[in-house]
Amino acid sequence: MSAPVSAEPTSEAPRRRGLQTLRTQAAAVPRAWLPGAVGYAALAIGLIDIACAIFPKLRLTKMHNWAGHLPGGTTSLAAAGTLMVGMLLVLLAHALRRRKRRAWRAVCVLLPVGAALHLLRWHQVGQAVVSLALLAVLLIHQREFYAKADPRTRWRAVLNFVVLSAVSVLLGLVIVSVRWKSEVGDPTLFQRFEHIGYGLFGFEGPIHYTSDRIGDLVGYSLGALGLVTALTTAYLALRPEKPEPELTPEDELKVRELLARHGRRDSLGYFALRRDKSVLFSPTGKAAISYRVVSGVMLASGDPVGDVEAWPGAIKVFMATAREHAWVPAVMGCSEVGGEVWTREAGLDALELGDEAIVDTASFSLSGRAMRNVRQMVKRIERNGYSCRVRRVGDLTQQEKRQIADAAARWRGTDTERGFSMALGRFGDAGDDDCVVVTAHKAPEEGEPDTGDDLKAVLHFVPWGEDGISLELMRRDREADPGLNELLIVAALQEVGAMGVRRVSLNFAMFRSALARGERIGAGPVLRAWRGLLVFLSRWFQIESLYKFNAKFQPSWEPRFLVYQHTRDLPRIGFAAMQAEAFITLGMPRFGRKRQRQGLMPEQSEQLGRAA
Repeated sequence: MSAPVSAEPTSEAPRRRGLQTLRTQAAAVPRAWLPGAVGYAALAIGLIDIACAIFPKLRLTKMHNWAGHLPGGTTSLAAAGTLMVGMLLVLLAHALRRRKRRAWRAVCVLLPVGAALHLLRWHQVGQAVVSLALLAVLLIHQREFYAKADPRTRWRAVLNFVVLSAVSVLLGLVIVSVRWKSEVGDPTLFQRFEHIGYGLFGFEGPIHYTSDRIGDLVGYSLGALGLVTALTTAYLALRPEKPEPELTPEDELKVRELLARHGRRDSLGYFALRRDKSVLFSPTGKAAISYRVVSGVMLASGDPVGDVEAWPGAIKVFMATAREHAWVPAVMGCSEVGGEVWTREAGLDALELGDEAIVDTASFSLSGRAMRNVRQMVKRIERNGYSCRVRRVGDLTQQEKRQIADAAARWRGTDTERGFSMALGRFGDAGDDDCVVVTAHKAPEEGEPDTGDDLKAVLHFVPWGEDGISLELMRRDREADPGLNELLIVAALQEVGAMGVRRVSLNFAMFRSALARGERIGAGPVLRAWRGLLVFLSRWFQIESLYKFNAKFQPSWEPRFLVYQHTRDLPRIGFAAMQAEAFITLGMPRFGRKRQRQGLMPEQSEQLGRAA
């Protein structure tokens, strides 16, 4: 790892950024329930508007019959406008519940328009009064809606188009079907869909009606659905793009300076250098928190990087940023000390996630009955012709780096690179020379040609201060012999001591304590049931298998915690965490995704090398 530029941060940018964020933090919101109530009210009004525009019986009154004598297509246009207003209110209700300022502005325009359309079309005074009453609430409590927009992506336009197109077709089928008494002839289901398709684009379809007014009403309604889909998609696609949060080279250098001074405190500190994360600094610049926003959750990982005394300042900046955008704050995998600081300074709660396996290389040995299975497995796979090499990444040639990176990408079982809280997501970068790589090789057997490709497995460790390393990547050839991972870890534990490494952090075992206590004699029925559920989930997620694999090396266990604000947020945080770790992938279809690869990043490597 390159030496830090200076002993103290020289730039005032992180300090100014932290102070500015703290100044923008508003006072505590006295009515925390109000945005949710207003959002659900807007959703209800939108659904009623849609229902009134689609179903004729909901508006058959004496005033409606009188309004039917208005000239031209006034009433049909009003019905189509009500349908558009209803759909937009439904779309904006969720953002309104999240205090988004842009949603508040849009709803303040839509509510009076909807009320005017109700009075014009059906003379429904009650619906208009409700809409205007909600508008008054929004105007009186406008300070409740302060949140900025989320990070933008063009793929939201694609998702919007697909979802609204499906909804428009279904609503169009209802609009066409409820007027079957006025149809000429007996059109088939295919003709109905054909009529809907033409109507969404503003053309006349194959179905004809006995009344021109009903035909205009159906046509205008279908056109309104198509117009809403087109306008919202165009807005999302053409609005100025704001890039997703990412770690800039300048911020990366500042984080590396903090790691150089305080990196030994947390084994996950180096993962703050993932380049798909953003970073916030404390007002003094002596601490930083890396995070990513996923599905409205501001997700940090590990402890803050830097001086413990500066952690509260960084946490306040983090919470102020989350409040400014109405994001749900959460921290994955913080230590016990980090959890105590988060809960004390931010008023959050903590939940134990599992345990991190840490092995002391000075005391590690293969001797003894407890290590019998590992010892036998290592001896067996060594007899099969496998050998290991343990090196610093900086000691590899460029060709070796590329070979290892390509092999790791080839052995990956998914299209997407997994990991967020305990993965670096790259290999061989110019700034990562202090990382440790362990490779397994197998010489060709007698009679087999030497292809030069003897690499069969790889482990990649990132620095954990000056005397520790943390496991980041474990990959092997699917056709290699079982037990190769055990050989790699044993080789690492036996040889990294010569590099000055005394602590090795292995994999994280989720719910380790529950699994361990649940299998003991005397465990209660609740604990046994919880362990049974975890074993069942292990069919899809490596829960029990990862715990048992780590336990082979007789590690010490360090608990890790999830920090959250409200219990009701836990399902949302869990979903966001699975997205961040790439267990759930949303957004781009497979043919539109760039294949993510555990490999070199020449441009960023060169840029970081020059800056360092």
